[in-house]
Amino acid sequence: MRADSVRTVRLLLLARHGQSLFNAAGLVNGDPELDRGLTETGEAAAAALGVELAAIPIDLCVTSRFLRARETARLALGSRAADVPHEVDPDLDDIRIGELEGRTLADYREWKHAHTRADRFPGGESLDEAAARYAGAFARLAARTEDTILCVCHEIPVRYAINAAGGSPDPDRPFHDVPNAAPFLFDAETLRRAAASLRR
Repeated sequence: MRADSVRTVRLLLLARHGQSLFNAAGLVNGDPELDRGLTETGEAAAAALGVELAAIPIDLCVTSRFLRARETARLALGSRAADVPHEVDPDLDDIRIGELEGRTLADYREWKHAHTRADRFPGGESLDEAAARYAGAFARLAARTEDTILCVCHEIPVRYAINAAGGSPDPDRPFHDVPNAAPFLFDAETLRRAAASLRR
């Protein structure tokens, strides 16, 4: 490594939270203050994620503000949770859906399919605005100097990161259905590529 080079994160483990009570009820939640956390199934999946990560040293944990993300991270880290620094980044929060808060997933999808990515959810943000928010979070993660970071957030930012890093012009495709509590691996370069793509 050259003396003037900047050391950046080697590995980001990006995961969606475990199944939440809102997931199980088929309802949408974009306000972190209203989150009710994980189901028993979600807790079990978070613990299983911990088994997958047990042999990997984690230098930093970053989550959204949502209880479901923070609970997933805590359960995945297990006995290490108290020793791993934890930061919360609001830019990793779920989509801010405004007046659709607490409505059914079907209602959310109906509204989404009837509008463009530039249209704001009533009282909320647009998908394009959320993508720019996620791009900022990913760029900051790519610039971190920790070797390995665990990041637990939500389905949409994980999906966007995967598709954008792969060069897709559509952040929703080709990869769409993100499983709960499954780690996806990125390095600094793929994170920077995802951030740049999402900003376009």
